[in-house]
Amino acid sequence: MCGISGCIIKRGNVANILYSSLKRLEYRGYDSAGVSTIYQGQLLVKKDAGKIDEIHSRLNLLDLPGNIGIAHTRWATHGAPSQVNAHPHLDCTGSIAVVHNGVLENFLELKQELEARKHTFRSKTDTEVIVHLIEEYIKIGKKLTEAVLETTRKLRGSYAIAVIYAGEPDKIVVARNESPLVIGLAKDMNLVASDVAALIEYTNRVVFLENGDMATVTADTFQIIRIDTGIPVERKITELNWTLEMATKGGYPHFMLKEIFDQPNVLREALRIQEKYLDLLTEFLDRGRDVFLIASGTSYNACIVGSYMFSKLARLSAYPVVASEFIENYGSSIGVDTVILALSQSGETADVLTSLDYARYRAATIIGITNVLGSTLTRIARAYVLQNAGPEIGVAATKTFTSQLMVLALLALRLARKRGKVSQYEIDEFQDELRSIPQLVEKTLEISNEPIKKLSREAARFSSMFFLGRGISYATALEARLKVMELSYIPSIAYPAGESKHGPISVIEEGYPVFFIAPNDETRKYLIGNIMEMKARGARIYCVGSEGDEEVKQLSDWFLGLPTTHSLLSPVVYIIPFQLLAYYTSIERGYDPDKPRNLAKSVTVL
Repeated sequence: MCGISGCIIKRGNVANILYSSLKRLEYRGYDSAGVSTIYQGQLLVKKDAGKIDEIHSRLNLLDLPGNIGIAHTRWATHGAPSQVNAHPHLDCTGSIAVVHNGVLENFLELKQELEARKHTFRSKTDTEVIVHLIEEYIKIGKKLTEAVLETTRKLRGSYAIAVIYAGEPDKIVVARNESPLVIGLAKDMNLVASDVAALIEYTNRVVFLENGDMATVTADTFQIIRIDTGIPVERKITELNWTLEMATKGGYPHFMLKEIFDQPNVLREALRIQEKYLDLLTEFLDRGRDVFLIASGTSYNACIVGSYMFSKLARLSAYPVVASEFIENYGSSIGVDTVILALSQSGETADVLTSLDYARYRAATIIGITNVLGSTLTRIARAYVLQNAGPEIGVAATKTFTSQLMVLALLALRLARKRGKVSQYEIDEFQDELRSIPQLVEKTLEISNEPIKKLSREAARFSSMFFLGRGISYATALEARLKVMELSYIPSIAYPAGESKHGPISVIEEGYPVFFIAPNDETRKYLIGNIMEMKARGARIYCVGSEGDEEVKQLSDWFLGLPTTHSLLSPVVYIIPFQLLAYYTSIERGYDPDKPRNLAKSVTVL
């Protein structure tokens, strides 16, 4: 998501080092940036919305004096992109500065507590509670390290933070929980960063902090302690043999593969969406006489999944519609009782926005799910939810798709509670399964990577492919087919398995590759019949099914067993092998998976 950089040197100014580090973090995507240093007992700050070069041209980031400083590139999750919401954030005295990556679950209650103690908040971010909490502990005589330790013990959610204090200008204190942080060790200086790319220019000797670690860093020392116990721990020094290009990709050969493997953490962030925003969307959805889910591309496939979730869990009929067809299909029937939930990773998809403009003039209620705060969708929607997926650099959507599914699942869960159409047991079961999804995706990546890499050598020779699923797995089939076509350029078909005999079965011949999405759900018994139909006509059967499903495995020429989860959540898990298949098949065919031909990340033309 956001980017953190910090540096303390024995002699000289750090401004040029921080500026260079920020430039190295630009690839991550951001909407604002800022730098803070300490000089002669004073904390200095320059920050603004916009690109780093634009901010530098306005403010001259290089003229900040001081041998210690922290810097940040921000991707907005709380508060629109603006100068006041940019990091670093300061306490009431202007002597403490903090930068933060992640999402705090309990920032509202902390903010209320701090406001009751007369703290003045300047921004709309969750981050600002951190610096005011530190201020509280400094007030009662604690040193910076102690103050940060006590503060982190009050935080719930994900965070990587770096803190400096004018009263102790010889140290940077950092801490992490579920957001990465690394210490860089160099001659006469030490650095901290959220990403190796920020410090690889200055050193290849690094210490990776683990979840629950906090460190105090000076120009020539560092000490790591555990947040829960306060006990010092040792972490090994790693010497990286990475180029800058490798560093920006986290050691992965492509951004897409990095983003596929980022998904467990991204899904954890999606689960931290503030409840008040979910409640607002739920209110609007519950009021609608007609509810439409509109989107394009991958987001449309997410809408199909959402329609199953809303129907089965909340007993709400919601109709997924391709955005470019919405006006022609439903434009004459929408009105004041219509609710439209629009999905767009960028918030700028032209077909989606055109449909929404049409619907707004007919008094329909517009709500949205997007990944970009400040996008057009966030400005025109009555209410919206952010996915918290962070920037996605690979053109083909991976982590933004699965995070959209998580948001839709959270909405379906709240709708189910509100509408009272299913039992409390069913609601509780779904919620427990939802919380376990990040771990299941982690396990799925571990299970899938090597078998799929091997399979891709075979798949690269296919002239076409067939993807089949039943029920909610039909949406998984659609997304699998889309990923494969986007990246490997292999023409592919996706169909509801029950409809395959109505035409598409005619393409089957000896050895033709047919991929089945086969979780052990209520559709499985019918899917087995479809597998046998294809097998009888000579198809080569590839199945992604449930661990331990020996019957489906016996019917398959190739089988991959995945962890079992709630049937409505299976697309989050079952899409993972197909994302990997698309990636590795693209590599086998000699293509760049980060930049598929003829495609753009955000389609802003009709």
